[in-house]
Amino acid sequence: MKKVLVTGGAGFIGSNLVKAYINEGYKVVVVDNLSTGSIDNIPSDVTFYEEDIRSNNFSEIVLKEQPDIINHHAAQIDVQFSVKNPMEDASINILGTINVLESARLLKQVKDVTLVYASSAAVYGEPHYLGVDEKHPIQPLSPYGASKFSPEFYFDMYHKLHNIQYTVFRYANVYGIGQDPKGEGGVVSILVDCITSNSLFTIFGDGEQTRDFIFVDDIVAANLLASKNPVNTICNVSTNTQTSLIDLLKISEEVINTKIEMVFAEERSGDIKHSYLNNEKTIQLLNWKPSNTLKEGLDKTIQYYKTR
Repeated sequence: MKKVLVTGGAGFIGSNLVKAYINEGYKVVVVDNLSTGSIDNIPSDVTFYEEDIRSNNFSEIVLKEQPDIINHHAAQIDVQFSVKNPMEDASINILGTINVLESARLLKQVKDVTLVYASSAAVYGEPHYLGVDEKHPIQPLSPYGASKFSPEFYFDMYHKLHNIQYTVFRYANVYGIGQDPKGEGGVVSILVDCITSNSLFTIFGDGEQTRDFIFVDDIVAANLLASKNPVNTICNVSTNTQTSLIDLLKISEEVINTKIEMVFAEERSGDIKHSYLNNEKTIQLLNWKPSNTLKEGLDKTIQYYKTR
């Protein structure tokens, strides 16, 4: 039985990954400091360590558990926090990731280990063209974007220096079950929260801004493939489709068969107007493709929260 260690396994994407790895027959270890994740997200049959990825204890955990795969999803993901606290943001996202890589290097002296790293579309900044592919210029608009980008170099470097196999994923706008609408919850989780609580949904600007919304199950599927077949490069995980906020609302209304009450507010400065990611490289290298339409993903998400 293969063993996977998931950093950030108590968070939104991480907890979905943990459940999928268990279903695939992996033995799962989770390391999470619970700064944003919840202990309730971790199944009882998982080995759990409440620990920061920056600590010396992290390497000790890796050497003790000796995972075959380290899936690194622990991160500081709040853009506004990164603007106000760039040092702490960099400490978690850059230094924390280097500690994960160093731990993998130490483990490599005992056994082979495969790494998967969750980067972000935030590395691209304002798109020069659509769909944004992996060769697009890197011009992050926040310290968060910069701190997610920097570790990508380290993964490539550790591969060349220490022959550690890896895959780096740049995610589009992920949504789905387990996402917290508070803080950096994402527009879909905020919308679902408004639907389930019958409250007003606020649209900043004219609602014509577009994003690439990808259901968390499709993110998980890509991670499972990369765990078995690392590609030692960077891949976008996206739907290759742009959807406007207005269309997102229309599709949600079709799902719930009810009108959603909305209010328009002033456009927020610094928000990108249009974005979607090209996913052809991921389809080609990992034989992956998104299998959930936006309507299907929204339906699964909304129904889940309506029954809670």
